[in-house]
Amino acid sequence: MSGYDEHAGELVADCRLRAATDLFAHTWDPVVLVALLGGPRRRAELRAEIGGVSDKALTESLRRLHGHGLIERRRYAQAPPRVDYALTPLGLSLVEGPMRALGDWIDEHGDELLAASEEVEPDLLRHG
Repeated sequence: MSGYDEHAGELVADCRLRAATDLFAHTWDPVVLVALLGGPRRRAELRAEIGGVSDKALTESLRRLHGHGLIERRRYAQAPPRVDYALTPLGLSLVEGPMRALGDWIDEHGDELLAASEEVEPDLLRHG
């Protein structure tokens, strides 16, 4: 029995679980983390690499991830000012661990997931 199985009942009310799942509740947070897997990036580089993210959403994501200790923000004393963002060891462990496992699961089951949701959604619309 895994550690998760042994403590599943405790995890339901555990604020650590809520804090971890909150990381995936924000659309851009996982995307930013994966973009930083290649090494430190400046804001403009991140925004260009990610594509489709607004400046406001990127700023909020960077602040949130920094606040959770998943990325670090390095300021350099130069003109013009330079700020780089990089994964912390904690952030790297999240990307290389659970996020990689989720990516593998999506590769294996993503089509099934989409097909099931396409079957259910029309039914939900009919029965409101």
